[in-house]
Amino acid sequence: MDKNTYIPENFIEDVKSYLPTHLNLDDFIAYCQKPLRLSVRVNTLKMSVEAFELEAKNLGWQITPVPWCPEGFWVVRSEEEQTALPIGNTALHLSGCIYVQEASSMLPPLALREELINMDTDHYAVLDMAAAPGSKTSQLSALMNNQGLLVANEFSSSRLKVLAANMKRMGIANCALSHFDGQIFGDYMYECFDHIQLDAPCSGEGTVRKDANALKNWSIKSNIDIADVQKSLIRSAFLALKPGGTLVYSTCTLTPLENQQVCKYLLEEFNDAVEVIPLNNLFDNADKATTSEGYLHVWPQIFDSEGFFIAKFKKRNSVEHHNKKEKKGSFPFGPFPTKAQQAFTSYLKKQFKVEQLPGVLMQRDKELWLFPSKLSDVQNKIKYARLGVKVGTIHKNGVRLEHELATAFGHLAATNIHALSDQQAADYFQGKDVRLEKPTNQTGEVILTLCNAPVGLGKWQKTKIKNNLPRDLIAQGQLITWV
Repeated sequence: MDKNTYIPENFIEDVKSYLPTHLNLDDFIAYCQKPLRLSVRVNTLKMSVEAFELEAKNLGWQITPVPWCPEGFWVVRSEEEQTALPIGNTALHLSGCIYVQEASSMLPPLALREELINMDTDHYAVLDMAAAPGSKTSQLSALMNNQGLLVANEFSSSRLKVLAANMKRMGIANCALSHFDGQIFGDYMYECFDHIQLDAPCSGEGTVRKDANALKNWSIKSNIDIADVQKSLIRSAFLALKPGGTLVYSTCTLTPLENQQVCKYLLEEFNDAVEVIPLNNLFDNADKATTSEGYLHVWPQIFDSEGFFIAKFKKRNSVEHHNKKEKKGSFPFGPFPTKAQQAFTSYLKKQFKVEQLPGVLMQRDKELWLFPSKLSDVQNKIKYARLGVKVGTIHKNGVRLEHELATAFGHLAATNIHALSDQQAADYFQGKDVRLEKPTNQTGEVILTLCNAPVGLGKWQKTKIKNNLPRDLIAQGQLITWV
């Protein structure tokens, strides 16, 4: 962060014991005290990389590609603009077209990139075992092109809310959210997932450039305690993985206690069933950060980034598990009645020229949800916090559409679309109605877009569009424009 970044002496002594011989300790300390470069990832569910590059040029942003991520860019904005308008309040961010994400944290999903983009069916399931706040989850969904099923798990209740909000903003439609200690997956979802990402909770030694106090409570005892949790999580993940599937394990820490030693535990626990997939060719110059085992051990000074560790494994064959468990209780959703479904589909076709939504419509009380088609295989294995996308609320005259239908499927609409100006967008995200430049004869719901990406729903009125943005998403402060 700066020269005041707290780096305890006993941490430095520990680093000396495992710093690779080709790296310099003084360089490590210097980079720990150096400001972290701002980086973003383009959300290809809402915007192409080419469109982002053009928009960044128009905004006067200086962008440099992140060499390991085709959708990643380091961004330099003028000090005046950055002070007056934080990047989180820009149109590109509010629309879900970009996610502010540290460059090295883009690496774990990229280790699954080849597997995900080469799958030619949506009948596969992926687990993100420790998902919040959602940077890697949304990256996985984009790689999956919103197909198949992505189960995103988060143990912390407060972080789960942040995860859900980010999934809505980013237009994620293939996701189910769960709220458990990740250790349950091996028992309740034994060999259910084609691929698993475990970005494990860790001591965060690699994040000191972002958080000057990241090492404030550092101790080797804490490393050991955290490593015990990581071992239980990686074991659970491997049990939940299908034979032939891949597991990516990652942390934002540096110590071998939480990295190489956890991987060693997995290899010893499951022996010949585990195969290490080397990552030395994941991107150009990856060998600069590759260990002898084939793992990526990214030190801050190698690529001018946060510290990170990534390992990839293949499950060669099924393994025995004698503690499998089954969820008790009935599934609280049922099929949406055929007649009502026909009426709902007819309305979408009439209002937006949307022929069909991808997925399965399911009903719980008055709520109408669209489930990923793959969900049926695992929908009753555990209790989910959220399943798919809430597309509407059922009432006696039909279905009232929900905000998420627009953010996830608004790109399918061909009519009743309104592109927000910067001022209209600022009003919209602050909960105000959208004033129209001239009266309209349009009626019913309208999809609102920003940066050509759907951001929400409104309702046509003669001189304005009534704002339907959920209260919990209403922003405060200056948005989009700055002087």
